[in-house]
Amino acid sequence: MATPSPRFNPIRPAGFLLLFTGWVLVLSALVLLPNPSARAGFTAAGVGVELLGLVLVVRSHIAPKPERH
Repeated sequence: MATPSPRFNPIRPAGFLLLFTGWVLVLSALVLLPNPSARAGFTAAGVGVELLGLVLVVRSHIAPKPERH
């Protein structure tokens, strides 16, 4: 018998979307911005978005603690 699938967790796709968005932001900043200071700022923002996505993905994969009554 198959085990029931867990309920849909919207944090997981949001985390992966943020990982992808941060990567696109970093790559577009490196390609499109000629000014090194602007490039560094957008790259730092992209890395921050990627870190936020990574935190969401990791948190969505942690098993929930059982509730105590």
